[in-house]
Amino acid sequence: MRIIDVNIREVGPRDGLQNEKEIVSTEAKIEWVNQLVKTGLPYIELTSFVHPKWIPALADASEVVKGVKKKEHVTFGALVPNEHGLERALEAGIDEIAVFLSTSETHNQKNINKTIDDTIPVLKKVVREAKSAGKSVRGYVSTVFGCPYEGAVNVDKVLSISSQLMEMGVNEISLGDTIGVATPNQVVETVKKVSGHIPLTNIAFHPHDTSGTALANVYAAYILGVRAFDGSVGGLGGCPYAKGATGNLATEDMIYMFNGMKVETGVDLEQITACAVWIQKRLKRTLPSHRLQVAIAQKR
Repeated sequence: MRIIDVNIREVGPRDGLQNEKEIVSTEAKIEWVNQLVKTGLPYIELTSFVHPKWIPALADASEVVKGVKKKEHVTFGALVPNEHGLERALEAGIDEIAVFLSTSETHNQKNINKTIDDTIPVLKKVVREAKSAGKSVRGYVSTVFGCPYEGAVNVDKVLSISSQLMEMGVNEISLGDTIGVATPNQVVETVKKVSGHIPLTNIAFHPHDTSGTALANVYAAYILGVRAFDGSVGGLGGCPYAKGATGNLATEDMIYMFNGMKVETGVDLEQITACAVWIQKRLKRTLPSHRLQVAIAQKR
């Protein structure tokens, strides 16, 4: 049995598809997730239980969760904004709940139409009820390295938001470079600050590749001891509330780097690249993943 060195969190079905103009059918989503399950991924974030008018691309959240084939080695997660979303997620049979909070007041308002102070009590209830239902909880911290509205973010604010989520009882904090502006020195500063108060085993990194620095940032976080990383197959993604925020780091590009470093992910590079090829065809547009484009070029 292989010993896994890092844990890859696949967020493409949620964070990737939520920003796509081309709506992927429920059946296609389920087929895609079933393919992803076979790659060896330990975690797949399937969808978001938000009101359909906010994110129409994920209006079929319950149907997707109920339709995918469950596997013992894969945890299926979903993002929920409030108690109503939690009720729907639990009814659908999700394994793990994810909540989110921004370091930026303006981004938080744009994202969920609430101030940070008004959001915290809502999340406390969600986390408490999710834990009571026996579910683990992820906590996304957004705009950690910069906000599209407010600019630079103070690292003390990142620590404060992260600590409040941990105090609620979340199992893992995912530090998000929501608009893809981070550089390795910023990642080092932030991870050192946060890990001084929160164990590295409870910290994940969520990179976006807007500025082309995502892989370098992952490497910086890995060297410091972070062992959980979010990726999106094909480089799908972005943020509906942050103009110019392009896709997440392609999961297959991250797997390629870790393979070259002899760092075991447990994920099959060829199979996950094939999943990227598949979703690119469905979306009818070229995705930014480097390994995806290499795979296509080699088949010509």
